[in-house]
Amino acid sequence: MCGRYELSSHPAAIALAFGLAHPPELTARYNIAPTQRVPIVRLDSDGQRELVQVRWGLVPRWAKDPSIGARLINARGETVAQKAAFRAAYARHRCLLPATGFYEWQARPGGKQPLHIGMADDAPFGMAGLFECWRSSEGEVLDTCTIITTGANETLRPVHDRMPVIVPTESHARWLDAANADVADLLAPWSGMALRVYPVSTRVNRVANDDAGVREPIQGPLL
Repeated sequence: MCGRYELSSHPAAIALAFGLAHPPELTARYNIAPTQRVPIVRLDSDGQRELVQVRWGLVPRWAKDPSIGARLINARGETVAQKAAFRAAYARHRCLLPATGFYEWQARPGGKQPLHIGMADDAPFGMAGLFECWRSSEGEVLDTCTIITTGANETLRPVHDRMPVIVPTESHARWLDAANADVADLLAPWSGMALRVYPVSTRVNRVANDDAGVREPIQGPLL
């Protein structure tokens, strides 16, 4: 599962990492939570990459009530092509969610210790996602997304059995291209650059705490 992440890379670094024409107008966010608006990278009608803001929690086009999105913040890579909530978006609306790190909670004797996971060099990376555009009977339009997860790699297995799918930079174009259906191999545990895992303060447990201190390593005893 991926239920919290952060994006604190410089906009110029994000533009470079995701092939955007211009640095996006983004403010660093350190504690991104479900149902909030989040940036995604997708192809526009001309086939060019664009960064847009959508709500995290996918609402399928056929949904009668948009509240279903709160339960669809993740899609399992193993079944995303078959599940009714995701299969249409998987075929036609794939996207990337830029991130600098994500959080997981490891069970310890004293409670659950939050951990920050990111690239060893702190570079931004793209989590595999899907997006949809939902319209109500009254004409309300809601753009939403979900993050695809897979089994944990060797680094994260002691922490959690799931992790977000991280798409290698060289595969961004293939993932984003809806005309290319041959992308199932990308829904695999991360095997690229080493991931850095370190404990952070339990302040991250509270969504309102969205400052740089949330992602800083903590010193002293853990839970």
